[in-house]
Parts: sequence; C-alpha cells; structure tokens
Amino acid sequence: MLENPKRYTITAALPYTNGPIHIGHLAGVYVPSDIYSRYLRLQGRDVLFVCGSDEHGVAISMKAKKEGITPQEVIDKYDGIIRKSFVDFGISFDNYSRTSAKIHHETASEFFKTLYDKGDFIEEVTEQLYDAKADQFLADRFVTGTCPKCSNEEAYGDQCEKCGSTLNATDLINPKSTITGETPVLKSTKHWFLPLDRYEAFLKEWILVGHKNDWKPNVYGQVKSWIDGGLEPRAVTRDLDWGIDVPVAGAEGKKLYVWFDAPIGYISATKEWAAREGKNWEPYWKDQDTKLVHFIGKDNIVFHCIIFPAMLKAEGSYILPDNVPANEFLNLEGNKLSTSKNWAVWLHEYLEEFPNQQDVLRYALTSNAPETKDNDFTWKDFQARNNNELVAIFGNFINRVVVLTNKYYNGIVPAPNEFSEVDEQTLAELKAYPAVISSSIERYRFREALGEMMNAARLGNKYLADEEPWKVIKDNPERVQTQMNVALQIAAALSALCEPFLPFTAKKLSRILKIEEPLNWNTITENSDLLIAGHQIGEAELLFAKIEDEEIQKQINKLEATKTANLAENKKAEPQKEAIQFEDFAKMDLRVGTILEAEKMPKANKLLILKVDTGIDVRTIVSGIAESFAPEDIIGKKVTVLVNLAPRNLRGVESQGMILMTNNAEGKLVFVNPDAEGVGNGETIN
Repeated sequence: MLENPKRYTITAALPYTNGPIHIGHLAGVYVPSDIYSRYLRLQGRDVLFVCGSDEHGVAISMKAKKEGITPQEVIDKYDGIIRKSFVDFGISFDNYSRTSAKIHHETASEFFKTLYDKGDFIEEVTEQLYDAKADQFLADRFVTGTCPKCSNEEAYGDQCEKCGSTLNATDLINPKSTITGETPVLKSTKHWFLPLDRYEAFLKEWILVGHKNDWKPNVYGQVKSWIDGGLEPRAVTRDLDWGIDVPVAGAEGKKLYVWFDAPIGYISATKEWAAREGKNWEPYWKDQDTKLVHFIGKDNIVFHCIIFPAMLKAEGSYILPDNVPANEFLNLEGNKLSTSKNWAVWLHEYLEEFPNQQDVLRYALTSNAPETKDNDFTWKDFQARNNNELVAIFGNFINRVVVLTNKYYNGIVPAPNEFSEVDEQTLAELKAYPAVISSSIERYRFREALGEMMNAARLGNKYLADEEPWKVIKDNPERVQTQMNVALQIAAALSALCEPFLPFTAKKLSRILKIEEPLNWNTITENSDLLIAGHQIGEAELLFAKIEDEEIQKQINKLEATKTANLAENKKAEPQKEAIQFEDFAKMDLRVGTILEAEKMPKANKLLILKVDTGIDVRTIVSGIAESFAPEDIIGKKVTVLVNLAPRNLRGVESQGMILMTNNAEGKLVFVNPDAEGVGNGETIN
C-alpha cells in the first residue's frame, strides 16, 4: 500500500451504454468512488477521477438488434442519458469520456500494437461457436446455456450470473444462440490470446503476498481462487462487426475484445482530460508516487485484478493498482436487479420523481452499501432513513441551531463566555471526527464513515437536548451565548464533514451559514472558531423534507406493475394436449349462463356454491374460486358453463356443471365469458 502518494488516479467502472444507470451501479461503484474523490479533494490532494461510456460491448449490439436501430444510435442515446444523470446526481468526475472517441481508438490500438510487436500474444486458430442461420460467429453474450459448474440453465457464454463463475462459451452445456434460438456449431477462426499463465508467478507475488492484508476479503478471495485454479491464455480479439479494428495484417473483420479495450478507456480518458487542461497525463499512470484505485462491482474483479494488471505488466511502463475495493451486488425489494427485465430504480427517473433529493438516495445507498455482502434496497427502508435519520437527526439539529440563533441574536454568531467541562468535551469530540471519518474512508469503509458523520450530528443534537438553551435563556443569557456558539461550531463542521457523502446538503448548509470558503478536514481539527463571533448567518431552511407514505407506495406500485409485465412477457403457454376428433369436442355442451346467487361453502376455504341460470334451467354448481372472488362481487356475472358434465357430490352438495376459468399474467383467476352485449342465457358455444 502506497503511503503519502503525490497524486491519486481514481477510476470508476465504465458503464455499458445499453441502458441507463440504476441504483445497483450507484451503490456498487459510483457513489463510493465519488465519496473517496471528494474526501481527497477536501484534504487538498491532487486527484484525477475518470470514467466514461463503454460502447463496444456485445450488450450494445444486442440492444441495437432488440430496438431495431444501429449500435451508434444506441450508444448516442444512452451516453446522453447516463452523462446527464451523473451530472445531475453530483458525481464529480474530472473527465467522463467514451470509448467511441478517436483518442480511445488510437490509445487501445497503440496498446495492442505494443504488445503485438513485443511478441506478447499467442496467435491461434480455435473452434468458436457459430450460428449458421445468422451466418456469424457468436460473441459470448449471444450464447446461453447450462452452466457446467452450478447447472444454471440461463448462464451466458462469458459468465454465470448465478454462481459467478467466469466461462468460455464453449464450456456451456446445450448452448443456444440468442439471435436465432438455434444450436450453434463449432467453426475454426484465428484469434490472438494474452497468455495469462506467463504472469501467474507475478500475480501470486503482487496480490497473494503483497496485498494479503489491505485488499478486501471478497476481492482477494476471488482472485486467489482464479490463480489457484491455474491461469490460461485468454482471447483479446473477437469476430464482431462492432468495436475497434485489430490493427495488424490478417485481422480483417476482427475487433478488439471489449474486456481488452474497455479498461484502456481509463488511460484514454486521462489523455483527453490532460489535453483539455493543458497537463501531462503520464504521471497519473506511470509515476510510482501515484496511487491508482479502481472502483468496480464484483463481476469485474477478475478483469481489474488479473487481466488488466497482466496487460499493464506486459506493456511495461504503467503502474499497477494500489487497491480495487469492489463491492458486492445490491438487490431490489428481494430480487436481483435486471436491466433487461426493467427491475430497477433508474437514476434519471428518480431525479425527476424526487427533485432536489439527490442526497437522500446517496445517503440510503451508502447506509446500505453492499461492501462485504449482497444487500437489499427497499423503498420502505429508503423512507425510514430519510425520515428517521436525515430529517430527525441531521436536519433537526441544523434547524434548531439556525432558528435559535436568529431568534436570540438576529442571526449573528454570539461570542462565547467561559466554557464548561461539557463544552470543552463536546468541542474535543468534534475535533476528533475528521480523523475518525478519514480512517474509515482510507480503508474504503464508506458505510462506517457515513455513520461517523451522522454521529457528529447526533453529538450536536445531544448537546442541545442536554443543555436546553431555550430554558436557560430566561435566567442565564450569558450561558446561552456559549451554548449557541458551541452548537454553531458543530453545524459549521458538518458542512465539511458531510460534503463527500451529501454534497448538495453541504452546499445548502454552507449557504445557510454563509460560509464563503468551504472548510476542509484540517481546519475542523485545528480550529475551534469555524464561525467567528459576529459572523452573520442566514435564515432557517429545511435541509431535508419528510417523505410521505403516498410517495413510497407510488414507487412500490411501479415495481409491481413491472413484475406483472414481466410475468406476462415470460409466461409460457401450456403444451398442446393430445389431439382429439371433432366428435369428441361435439360431445361437450357449452352454454352462456348468469350467476344468480353465490355463497361460501361451510368449512371450505376454496369453494363457492353458485346458482346459475343456464337458459335451460337454474342449477347448482360448486366452483373452487372462493379465494379469488367474494360472493357478492360475482352475482350477475355472465359465465361459460359446461352443462352436460356428469353431476358430482362435493361436501354434500351436488354440483351440476362447471364454470370455465383461466389465469391472467398475475396468476389470478379470470372468467372465460362472452363480452358482446345481447348474448342470452342458454346460447350454445361451438
């Protein structure tokens, strides 16, 4: 671990431009990386924070086919949505680039050419899966099949999302093409491979020995498992029609594999930033005094801890990452987030539906961050964290301080008198918080760090609750001056301490307190007069607003609608029954009827006793629909009745027929009945 680096290069995983950003992306990568970057800037460090759209993945081609548009139209559409969402949400990238940029194509091509010229690649003709009907080789994501390790029947050709295993498409059992549904065949094709086995000893020494004590257990464990299993050469090129051309002779029609070109996107984004800012990019990637940190999700651990470092090592002039603090996955209301199934809370939609509440989502995601295990986001928890913590603790403290200062002193910070032991202890605790929060952030424990920041707000609340200046003011106004001065120092400190986590709140609080120059970490620790006596603060404003049940229910209903739509889309019809002759069907006498009476069968939860006018008579029919319909709701309902079904005795009641039913997408029972008006009882259905 690099101590006291001269500069920091911080990267956040490049999002695929096949869809917008959702809360899983935010919790896993973008919120923690932004907290870290903002914190370092408050420390006065030299920080470069880069990211960009990943626009060459197979996911792009799949989305283009699905939407009936070109890959370029896909990437332009989603790059625009993602870029705006990040800005509106306050993710403080120094540069957000895209892998379709000319500078990236040049950088990735040069990188490949350098390794090619050094003889670092193996050139091989291999058997790849080929869809004869589509007349194309299948990239990994265009193949699904059964995972050979956990038997998941919906594994992709590059990874099983159920067990997390990294795969080759040829490993799958019963592979199918996602383009045509056909079973692919093996066909020979030439590709270039990076021989990871050559770097096994280096990776063992660098990670398994060198980073045993400072990398997160989930990251270290996954890397160790891969290395212990033995590394093999991995293709760096693919037969695709979308991506960066392989820049060597004999590679016509082939593109750089996305996992090879995407991480180089961090380097090209740095070059783009340096050209714009008039700086030299190389120290941020080639100086040993630079600390390189990759923020990623757990599905990218292998690429950032084994493959990309092997590429950098092979090139020879680049530094290696100091840490890769990957998070686990965030689920949504008990189910795995899914872009394809629309099971997500989309950032751009959240920003529209919860205006000016960016920090509430940042707070909820950080409080519940999947740092060591998969966690679950629920709308009820989101509401509780806002109402019970942000509003009731942080917001309540600031509001009381500002209201009382305006009430007692017309908004002017009072000069303190003699400090009591409680005052001195409180101020000493306040001065300790920057170091405590720093310790957590430096170890990538952002959830813990946020908790400590909130403890500073709790310190303020407790101080006011214990001191009760609103009572003391009557008999000892001099004492209240000191109390309010102490409370204001805590409020001022919070404007800086909350900035990495809640940047919009920090800005608003600084405006309320009229702090012109933002405070930094060292100022809080070294200075007891963050707001000097005589300083004028502004009027009270609520930092956070209570979120009502109706707003949350609206979001829950939205997810339920998604669930229903998914059920309808994915529902498979029952297979056709054995063929019958027309004479068999003609034996059934189906009639239109009307339910005249309905009551529950005693001691039977599922059965209703119905009186039905079939047009030929009024008869009793016992139907197992009591769990789906209340008796009073179906009186007068038109139904389809099988009238010549042999009578059957059910719990002492003779049932003389059967009502026809089916299920909707939600699995609820639905009457099969004529919907045209004027169809009379007794009409036959044939």
